[in-house]
Amino acid sequence: MRLSAGVEWGLHCAVLLAGLPRSGTLPGRALAEFHGISESYLLKHLQSLTRVGLFESVPGPTGGYRLARRPDHITVLDIVEAIEGPEPLFRCTDIRQRGPAALDPEMYRVRCGIHTAMLRADLAWKQALRAQTVADLVVLTGESIDRQRVELARAWIRENVRHSPERSSESRPELDGVRRRG
Repeated sequence: MRLSAGVEWGLHCAVLLAGLPRSGTLPGRALAEFHGISESYLLKHLQSLTRVGLFESVPGPTGGYRLARRPDHITVLDIVEAIEGPEPLFRCTDIRQRGPAALDPEMYRVRCGIHTAMLRADLAWKQALRAQTVADLVVLTGESIDRQRVELARAWIRENVRHSPERSSESRPELDGVRRRG
């Protein structure tokens, strides 16, 4: 199984946006620059995340992207499915009904054992991703980055963040503890 680079990019952008003040946004150009990735390709994924209500796109000179929900209300699965789609990873075409040992289609009333095993694995994978939120990723990311990189990132964010008048300029209280850890 291989997920597209868009999943990684979406998750990293969500972690970065989680640390913004309530009124803060970051333009797609800035998000691409921060991560050293293609702006045009990233914008396609940001549109997918916006379309499903995980990110919010604010137009205008103070616009950009921000989270549409609190980081603890966005799961890793939400982001994966926004980018990759909600379909199961395995698609059973029931090949047991083909070839020289095939029986009449009515004989296949029980689901294929391979299909059953793959559905169980898909369910376990999705449950694990559903159990992790963007807020969890913020903490994990903060724990895995050295202090110098954190300070460089904070300085870069201060230079690139835009403030939109639609929200108050207060910081997000649910992130105060997360910011202190990073």
